Amino acid sequence: MAFPPRTRPLASDRLPAVTTSSTLYRDCARLFMVGFPGTDIDSELAALMDDGIYGAILFKRNVGSAGDTAALCHALKSRAGRPFILSVDQEGGRVARLRGAPFTTLPPMRELGQRGDAAQVERVGRLLAYELRALGFDYDFAPVLDVDTNPANPVIGDRSFSREAEEVARLGVALARGLEAGGVASCGKHFPGHGDTTTDSHLTLPRLPHDLERLRRVELVPFRAFAQAGLASLMTAHVLFDALDPGVPATMSPRVLQGVLREELGFDGVLVSDDLEMKAIAGHYSVEEATVQGTLAGVDLFLVCHDAEVQRRAIEALVKAVESGRVSRERIAQAHRRLDALSARFAHPAEDRLAALGSPEHQALAEGLVSTFTGRDPTEVMLASR
Repeated sequence: MAFPPRTRPLASDRLPAVTTSSTLYRDCARLFMVGFPGTDIDSELAALMDDGIYGAILFKRNVGSAGDTAALCHALKSRAGRPFILSVDQEGGRVARLRGAPFTTLPPMRELGQRGDAAQVERVGRLLAYELRALGFDYDFAPVLDVDTNPANPVIGDRSFSREAEEVARLGVALARGLEAGGVASCGKHFPGHGDTTTDSHLTLPRLPHDLERLRRVELVPFRAFAQAGLASLMTAHVLFDALDPGVPATMSPRVLQGVLREELGFDGVLVSDDLEMKAIAGHYSVEEATVQGTLAGVDLFLVCHDAEVQRRAIEALVKAVESGRVSRERIAQAHRRLDALSARFAHPAEDRLAALGSPEHQALAEGLVSTFTGRDPTEVMLASR
């Protein structure tokens, strides 16, 4: 496969010349979304926010009651004093950070795939968006676009819609459209496919041996559909693909991200890395090298989800790479352009929308879904949430 040279960004996309070191630091910090401990804004997170990070991701460790979580989201946005994107993994099934009343219990995506009803899946996306917006989230790392071709896969399994690539494409796009219609950015994952691995990238570096013909026929099909639909973002997989770049994980590979995703599939949305602290990366590369190579490969936004010291090291590595000329300011500007576009559509101000949960509109969105998936009457569920 021949890969054309990387397209250079327009001059209008370029950042102005650096005037102070703090300006460059903020420009680079903007390519990061971080995790943090606990349910409060600690001093390390506050300092990173002041230095310009793009946003934060919340995990189970950050989430209490609906009211507590809404208060934390409000505090984060108010503290930032600027558009500050808040994200979460709320897929449904076993990957759902927000659980119990007043949130709708959704089945694994495999069950939705077995039903095959794209209109229902889009409605699920709208319901997810409604509940996330009520708490203050702007961004959901869903849907999973991996094709469930390997029953031994330890990490994807029932998170995937189907073993058929076209079904994953059809239903994944439907869920993402529902999310985005509801005002929450979607993120398809994990490019270019994690469905046929036998190991978990949280723990080790998986490898896929398939040739390009197989990748184009199976793994890449949902991502092609996602790109053609013009949806907000995609997440990289920390996986080695022998046919594309056998020695480099997809997150750090220009051949995979630039050559296949950007140029062959035509995707121009935000490209997000999976967490750089996962063992697939951290067990083989320093966070500094992963950040710099990932930026050169085409990643626009890096997730660093746990350690503030690692987060600082990653930002500082990118600053040094720009100062040395290894990473061009045009590449940083290109990432800013895409992040600006996502923020313009999906960044919401700090506002009190918690009362929307359990409202007639919320009940109408859940009508038919709750009874279908849980056997419970939707009115009972909504009343219990008040």
